[in-house]
Amino acid sequence: METKIINGTAHAVAIRAEIKKRINACASAALPHLAVVLVGENADSLAYIRHKRNACAELGMRFTLHELEEAATQQQVLDILQALNHDKNVHGILVQQPLPAHINTHEIVCAIAPEKDVDCLHPLNLGLVAIGKPRFLPATPAGVIELLKREGIDIAGKNAVIVGRSDVVGKPLAFMLLAENATVTICHSKTQNLEETCRGADILIAAIRDPKYITVDYVKPGAVVIDVGINLVAARKEGKKAKLCGDVDYDGVLGIASHITPVPGGVGPMTIAALMQNCVRAWEDSNA
Repeated sequence: METKIINGTAHAVAIRAEIKKRINACASAALPHLAVVLVGENADSLAYIRHKRNACAELGMRFTLHELEEAATQQQVLDILQALNHDKNVHGILVQQPLPAHINTHEIVCAIAPEKDVDCLHPLNLGLVAIGKPRFLPATPAGVIELLKREGIDIAGKNAVIVGRSDVVGKPLAFMLLAENATVTICHSKTQNLEETCRGADILIAAIRDPKYITVDYVKPGAVVIDVGINLVAARKEGKKAKLCGDVDYDGVLGIASHITPVPGGVGPMTIAALMQNCVRAWEDSNA
């Protein structure tokens, strides 16, 4: 079987073009403005922020970064969020995670005004996703759904298996797939007969951050495989750079799956595009 490689980069380019049209349609309004709060200097966080900054620049959106030292207190983060919540020129707010261990992440997330919570992590916004009436959609799950739709892959009536139960991907994605009329199973570290359950999937989504965990033994011939994982794997030989890989054994699954997303170039670009969509949605709502 020939496996179709799903080009998330190309789909993200198309989405960004659509976003530009939405921004240009409201040219008289102040431009959309995304504010990011960073605590500490985590290398991965800085890389993700760079992608967000670049996306905003490409779309003509405003971007500001509020940086705090690693030792910043809970109250210092809350004070910045309160100021951003009340700033009418800021439309989207996100706090880059992970936060330092001494910061209460749940309290920080809950302090973001729901109408500016473009990461869709506030309990109110996640609750709206759960009942099928979302204000925003969590960026990575939204990117997964958008990839499936833009590839013309039917979701309704299909068995969808998600490996991973995080609040950021697994749980909200399950609700979103249910809204598309899929039959959904969530698997995790305590799931028994994991291989067997995965082999029953028409759509298999790996989101566990474990390099190449999903091998050919987990994949039913003809299944659609969506790899959400991003893992940095050390090179085996000295002098070679570490490489990115997903949660799926990509080379092993080629020829078995009907469709597969690569890492990088699959879900990642769609996540950034979906975040930009949320920010523009917040901007549009503020101008309504």
